[in-house]
Amino acid sequence: MSTAFPQLDDNDLVARDALEVGTTATTAERTHRKVPWRFFAGRAGFYLFTLWAAITINFFLPRFMKGDAVSSYLARNRSVSPEAEASLRILLGIDTDKSIWQQYIEYWGMLLRGDLGISTLHGLRPVAEVLAAALPWTLGLVGIATIISFTIGTVAGAVVGWKRGSKLDAIIPVTTFFNTIPYFWLGLIAIAIFSSTLKWFPSSHAYDKGQSPEWSFDFIGQVIMHGTLPALTIVVASLGGWVLGMRNMMLTVLDDDYITVAQAKGMPNKRVLWGYAARNAVLPQIQSFALSIGFIVGGTIVMEMVFSYPGVGKLLLDATNAKDFALMQGVFLVITLSVLVANILADVVYAYLDPRTRQMES
Repeated sequence: MSTAFPQLDDNDLVARDALEVGTTATTAERTHRKVPWRFFAGRAGFYLFTLWAAITINFFLPRFMKGDAVSSYLARNRSVSPEAEASLRILLGIDTDKSIWQQYIEYWGMLLRGDLGISTLHGLRPVAEVLAAALPWTLGLVGIATIISFTIGTVAGAVVGWKRGSKLDAIIPVTTFFNTIPYFWLGLIAIAIFSSTLKWFPSSHAYDKGQSPEWSFDFIGQVIMHGTLPALTIVVASLGGWVLGMRNMMLTVLDDDYITVAQAKGMPNKRVLWGYAARNAVLPQIQSFALSIGFIVGGTIVMEMVFSYPGVGKLLLDATNAKDFALMQGVFLVITLSVLVANILADVVYAYLDPRTRQMES
């Protein structure tokens, strides 16, 4: 199998070795490198359009649902007068006297001012405050667990792919098996074994009941103990996908000519593995990781329900049931921004690891 190497400009790279030209593991002297403005401008334009489209959908989608936030609020608070109901509709930006276009313009104005509205589900508190209270729990638990799972799975997949045909191949079916188990079932099994039977970890909540959040060693210890079990289940449930994906990419990369040449030149196996093969094979993993960032924020409903853990996933579920439009839109906006930022960072890392990306788009 041959590899099509890109044509490199002499002003961009002065390669020290013919093997290093055209691979992403280039060790070269860089002189007068041009800034890839077209690359950055194209990415910026794409993400700005995506942000506009996501915010527009975020505005219209709740309004296509049956009912509204005020009706749901009145069902829970029957003592509200008609005058207060009208004022509440104006406050929430769903005044029927205004056209949908006027509401849309006002919604953009609120966003530009940093105002996400108020939440009827949480006593008319600002949505920003409600999100600020729930977001750290989700990012702290699910974010760290996802990073750990990605790192372990990528490294393990690289080693398994490098030593293909060895006993390490047994890791694949084991991790894939846990990946196929429904998460809620895996969480319940973990609670039954490690919480109810062995009593190693608490079974629910983020800290002990009756305890108030504070910066103390005792409280931090409680958070770690309560978060260990759900974090372990997330790692175990998602590890198989990272291992399998990296291992399959390694098998593809190891057949390329530059790997054969590197080994023929007598380079150490560790350098070929991590400097050449793994560096190329990890590129699709980075894109997958960027996409998984969105699930860190919004895809944790099942985990938070099983372990009664506070977070954005449970917040989104409660907001949907209560038709709390402002809170729903705030959660969706956080998910959208997190995915966009993650993809921007992934593009930067991708371009750093693979110079061909910059050369083709600059």
